[in-house]
Amino acid sequence: MLPAPRVTKAKPMSQYNSDLLRLLDERGYIHQATDAAALDALAAKQVVPGYIGFDATAPSLHIGSLVQIMLLRRMQQTGHKPVVLMGGGTTRIGDPSGRDESRKMLTDEAIDENIASIRTIFEQILTFGDGPTDAVMVNNQDWLGDLGYIEMLQKVGTHFTVNRMLTFDSVKLRLEREQPLTFLEFNYMILQGYDYRHLAKEQGVRLQMGGSDQWGNIVNGVELGRRMDGAELFGLTTPLLTTADGAKMGKTAAGAVWLNEAGLPAYDFWQYWRNVDDRDVGRFLRLFTDLPLEEIGRLESLEGSEINAAKTVLADEVTALVRGNDAAKAAAATATETFAGDGIGADLPTLSVDGEGIRIGAALVALGFAGSGKEAKRKVAEGAVRLDDRAVSDPGLIVVPAAGEQLRLSLGKKKHGLLVAK
Repeated sequence: MLPAPRVTKAKPMSQYNSDLLRLLDERGYIHQATDAAALDALAAKQVVPGYIGFDATAPSLHIGSLVQIMLLRRMQQTGHKPVVLMGGGTTRIGDPSGRDESRKMLTDEAIDENIASIRTIFEQILTFGDGPTDAVMVNNQDWLGDLGYIEMLQKVGTHFTVNRMLTFDSVKLRLEREQPLTFLEFNYMILQGYDYRHLAKEQGVRLQMGGSDQWGNIVNGVELGRRMDGAELFGLTTPLLTTADGAKMGKTAAGAVWLNEAGLPAYDFWQYWRNVDDRDVGRFLRLFTDLPLEEIGRLESLEGSEINAAKTVLADEVTALVRGNDAAKAAAATATETFAGDGIGADLPTLSVDGEGIRIGAALVALGFAGSGKEAKRKVAEGAVRLDDRAVSDPGLIVVPAAGEQLRLSLGKKKHGLLVAK
């Protein structure tokens, strides 16, 4: 059985000696650590390679993964080495953490394509190369794919007990809700622990980071390295990231907020951050931007309508970081034109409509303004929908744009899109 390691809470900022933990602490990243004092001492004297794992279930990650990507960026900013672990092997199994149902199986080709697409996100935010603090990306399929499963279970499985594995929240939740938990998924935590041991031996990795739901998996890896190799390894988790109203980061009523342009246009990405709750502005500026803390303090202290200026800064900074400066400038310009000009910004989301036209409710769903036809109908009934600034009262209205015509469809004051003829 793997005993739980000593858990330490974050110290006051002044007590940390390393730039890494000071930065993580002052910006609100630290939730739990296996031995914060020892990790702090290690980071103060040498380059620490640290990793976070990401599964390749889609061509893009969404903003729920952005805080983890920022952790790797913070490592690099303080002189340490970020290791991006892509779960080419574990994606074939599925992590039960935070999930109520089994994951769909993907082909090898689909997983490889997803990894290639996801890499572009990291290349935007991290610096890759061969230097001591340059980021690297590895794929656990490279070692899990050739690993004899029985041999691995003989060597590694004896250090795990089913008794303890059943106590993990990721497992208990599925069992309590009577949702199936396959034996394949149950093995995920063993393979993740093996990943940590492999990276520690082959690449000198000393730190694994992740969200709070990964605590059990991370602890397993720390203890597995100690038991099998006598290695001193560390784990660190971030707090569960929710918005001020309690919603989980990463999804909206209209769907996931994807990091890649192909998943979500830059304007919609920019608008997400521009429309965050007033109470989230300061926290998000600390987590997702490189702005100095003094400037963040000034921005989050703004009151009334002035807080909108801070939200615009947040949207500009995050969009520039994730999508690039040109995308951020274009999105901001479109927002200015939409709200202050003639309302036809160049970067508004666009829906092409065939000659038969489209019902107004279907258009709202297609643009991502409503999650379902029922929701779209309700928005029309509430008087929140306008077509070229004229209120729409009929949810069955069919819109047929003329050739070369652009019709602006709006939901409230913040969501705008264009309907154009095919």
